[in-house]
Amino acid sequence: MTERPSDHQQEPTTHQKLSFPTGTEPDLQAPTLDDGTKPVVLVLGGTGYVGGRLIPRLLNAGYRIKVLTRSRERTEAMPWSDQVEIHTGDASSVQDVAAACHDVDVLYYLLHSMSAGKNFADTDRTIAQAVSTAAADAGVGRIIYLGGLHPDGVELSDHLASRVEVGKILLDGPVPAIVLQAGVIIGSGSASFEMIRHLTEVLPVMPAPQWVRNHIQPIAVRDVLYYLLGAAGAQPVQNRAFDIGGPEALRYGELMHGYAHEAGLPPRHIRALPVLTPRLASYWVGLVTPVPQQIARPLVESLQHECVMKDHDIDAWITPPRAGLTPYREAVGLALSRIKLDAIETSWIDAQIATAPSRIKLDAIETSWIDAQIATAPSQPLPSDPDWAGRTVFTDERTFDTHASVPAVWKMISQVGGDRGWYSAPLLWSLRGFIDRAIGGVGLKRGRRSSSHIKVGDAIDVWRVETIVPEELLRLRAEMYVPGRAWLELGISHSKNGTQYWQRATFFPKGLSGHLYWYSMLPFHGMIFSTMAQRIISGAQELEQTS
Repeated sequence: MTERPSDHQQEPTTHQKLSFPTGTEPDLQAPTLDDGTKPVVLVLGGTGYVGGRLIPRLLNAGYRIKVLTRSRERTEAMPWSDQVEIHTGDASSVQDVAAACHDVDVLYYLLHSMSAGKNFADTDRTIAQAVSTAAADAGVGRIIYLGGLHPDGVELSDHLASRVEVGKILLDGPVPAIVLQAGVIIGSGSASFEMIRHLTEVLPVMPAPQWVRNHIQPIAVRDVLYYLLGAAGAQPVQNRAFDIGGPEALRYGELMHGYAHEAGLPPRHIRALPVLTPRLASYWVGLVTPVPQQIARPLVESLQHECVMKDHDIDAWITPPRAGLTPYREAVGLALSRIKLDAIETSWIDAQIATAPSRIKLDAIETSWIDAQIATAPSQPLPSDPDWAGRTVFTDERTFDTHASVPAVWKMISQVGGDRGWYSAPLLWSLRGFIDRAIGGVGLKRGRRSSSHIKVGDAIDVWRVETIVPEELLRLRAEMYVPGRAWLELGISHSKNGTQYWQRATFFPKGLSGHLYWYSMLPFHGMIFSTMAQRIISGAQELEQTS
């Protein structure tokens, strides 16, 4: 067992200058096959928190990459999409996985459900069995799965138990499987990190469950990526589980104190209370942090037991990073630096929210959705559907001419939401977000991954980016709870007077409640949408004057 520190962990006196693994390191380069080519890698969960960071590093290492995705649009929006082979399909289908597995040498399994639905374990099991069967039929050389660090001999939470079951299915299959078991992942955009961050920043005195006294072994996302990269080429091929973790085992309360130190905050006071069950604690986390309850609950449940590395066998198979593993406080400092620089690669906030809890599926490692379908299904209405298509449609349309340039107007459009807000009626937007959060929605606290860059599939507060045509159109689909389907489109066109900004809110009501909802909101639309359009125009004109 890993030696546990005292409650008063000795603070590091210096910060190591660690470089983020890029895949170009000699230890991580792709091996050359007998025919002189580099291995082909298939990634399941490539647009998720870990997968989205792993793929560019695999490319740097020389691997040839395939991605299986349910949403080609979302994958094509990733900066590395033109360097990978995209296969559209469902990971639970043996046929779809088998088609993508053709000529594959290494398969990365970065999928895991974190929904509050009752059937998530069945979904995990079905996908694992399909992947194991398809990989064997295609002659895949190894499967690499990122699971969860867990203790032995105790009753695990449903979600952690499901991760363990997936690992066992893969290990019992005919293809050698490497199961890397990680605990709390610390990095910019990680749901676990954001939970620590917001709990610490919001609450100088925090009532907490008894599990804040448990020891856990956090690991920096850069070190997770290092082990994932190393596992692709390490020899001999293994078929076993390995624990991976950072250099320190800390109490959860110590994680919060460490964050406070790195963020320049006063020490936090934590009061452990025996009455806070995981369910109540997840509601509490959902209330005071941007992490919604359906994501917070599995994270909270995973903290009920002490989770530290049982051994360091991984070191004999994959040589540790030459600069050493990242200490916890340094991992926090690096994450905060990336947030400050607006350089977050992937984030939990881009998690795909389904309208029904039973359909919510997260990609691996607690932070992002399985590649859920982000484009509206053909059977569903689109904002472009005409009134005569047989559906009731409500719209609020506004156009304004401006002498501001197209790039200036587009800059204002593309920076909407998050810390900048919606350019109008902040109290009304906040109230709408609060109501949505109170009934189980995502609310406005989700924010956005980047304040200056957007891509298809990004979340912006209660909206999802559905379509982007640079300097022409931003289409957002509502993910708040509404009795119907809603979109907000912000666009630019040319007029005889220069540039025309146009804005359209579209709502397809469902039943009587949908009609009542729209009419009840009408008194507010005039103020919200009109002011929003006017401030986008005035902001663009100010940008012109200062440029």
